Amino acid sequence: MKQPTFHGRVLLPLSVFAEARAGDPLAMERILRYYDGYMNKLCTRTLCELDGTPHVRVDEYMKHRLQNKLLRAILKDSL
Repeated sequence: MKQPTFHGRVLLPLSVFAEARAGDPLAMERILRYYDGYMNKLCTRTLCELDGTPHVRVDEYMKHRLQNKLLRAILKDSL
C-alpha cells in the first residue's frame, strides 16, 4: 500500500502519536524531528548588527517554546 503524503512528504503514522501520548520518549523525538524544519521556518528572524549587516537566524528560545507546546498538546489528553 502506498504511504500517504502531504505536499510530497510522507506523513507520520497515527501509531507514532499514540505511542507519544502513552509517554514513549522515542515517539516524541520522532515527532519533534518530523516538525523540525517547519519550526525552524516559523522561528527564523532577521537580525541587524550595529553596522547594519543583516543576519538570518533561528530564534532558539521561540523554537523551544513551540516544541514544548506541541508536546504538551500531545500529552494533554493522556493526563
